[in-house]
Amino acid sequence: MKERLMFDDLRRVAARQKSARVVRRMKLDCMRLLDEKGELGGQTVATEMLANLDRLEDDELDGFFEFLAKDLSPDPQAVLSLAQSYAAKPGVATLLALTHAAEPIRQELFRRLNRMPGGTAAVLRLRRALLKRLKKQPELAVIEADLLHLLTSWFNPGFLQLRQVDWNSPAMLLEKIIHHEAVHVVDGWDDLRRRLQPDRRCFAFFHPQLGEEPLIFVEVALLPEMPSAIAPLIDKLSTPLPPDRYRVAAFYSISNCEPGLRGVSLGNFLIKTVAQQLQRELPRLRTFCTLSPIPGFANWLLSDPDLDTLPDLRKAAKLELEAARELLRKRCKGDLKLLQSPGIHNEMTDEDHAALSHLCSAYLLGLSPTSAGDPVARFHLDNGARLERLNPRGNLSANGLRQSFGMMVNYLYDLDKVESSHAKFRQGEVTRSRAIGNPL
Repeated sequence: MKERLMFDDLRRVAARQKSARVVRRMKLDCMRLLDEKGELGGQTVATEMLANLDRLEDDELDGFFEFLAKDLSPDPQAVLSLAQSYAAKPGVATLLALTHAAEPIRQELFRRLNRMPGGTAAVLRLRRALLKRLKKQPELAVIEADLLHLLTSWFNPGFLQLRQVDWNSPAMLLEKIIHHEAVHVVDGWDDLRRRLQPDRRCFAFFHPQLGEEPLIFVEVALLPEMPSAIAPLIDKLSTPLPPDRYRVAAFYSISNCEPGLRGVSLGNFLIKTVAQQLQRELPRLRTFCTLSPIPGFANWLLSDPDLDTLPDLRKAAKLELEAARELLRKRCKGDLKLLQSPGIHNEMTDEDHAALSHLCSAYLLGLSPTSAGDPVARFHLDNGARLERLNPRGNLSANGLRQSFGMMVNYLYDLDKVESSHAKFRQGEVTRSRAIGNPL
């Protein structure tokens, strides 16, 4: 037993020594790459680094991230001195010197890696590994800030390619669509085939350095009218509609495929670009909207929120919201969690559903402009959409009931007004239709 413990100790020491050697080699390679002046030499070092990055173990990655955060940050004294020079004598020369000194040198390291074949994908993998560590290692947030800054530029919509995914797309790409669908699970190939019929469209953004890897995709249903429930849209046995009936383009699912791009805004540009392309292709389309989940609503209502925390709540409105909540409590015999079960929705009256809608509209209008708002609502409203209509019983699947008691919402994209609606939302105002009313 004692010999075995000794052996284990020796093995751990050997592992630490190996890890230290690997990290030390990575540090040297980083400095070599940053010191390279010739393009060819830089390519050789960068290629070696990319290969080594993919072989790093977790503890080696920890050491590498620590090096990036500590050794490749700006020199505080140099920044202070140059800031004082700029303050004393503002001008192009002092500003450029300060800007150069304040930029972390690791940003240049990432740029040089990104120039290499496979470099963009490697940087994304590195950020994926970093994001997993941030909660326990908040000091790595300085690296995250740099990567987010760079990726936002590298994945600017001007550099991306919009492609329609259809049944004739490569099988590998279709498999990725099935795998990454995050809102409404694709139930096999027959389901996917129906979602790619002429009255259903799928569009994705691609980056020229990442081949056939979709970054984000959106699914669209072409319909005669604005939809109020998700089930008919994803019914794989439904009959495709003829083109002369297309009047509405409803975005019903948007899925991110690359975790390394978290926080990089792509979805807003994707929706607007697709809407413009569909408008050119199908001039009869007059309405562009979504059928969206409300993933935060159930948790909010089940937390028994203090309604006074809703911004600018009128006294009369508070009484109406309290009455709506009490009505639902009576329907659920005191336990609002019953709203997450399918059976009770068959018993609910129009008055019950109106009460649920009233509370939901207060949640969306009151909290969406705040950090506590529903994430999907914040995405669409900040994108310039209008809060158009609430749909009780819109999604009675297990997930729909768990997230929002079956409620769904339509956001309307008026392409002529999205900029003004976006500006209003940034000022704390939610653009809404008359149907939503004013629950606050």
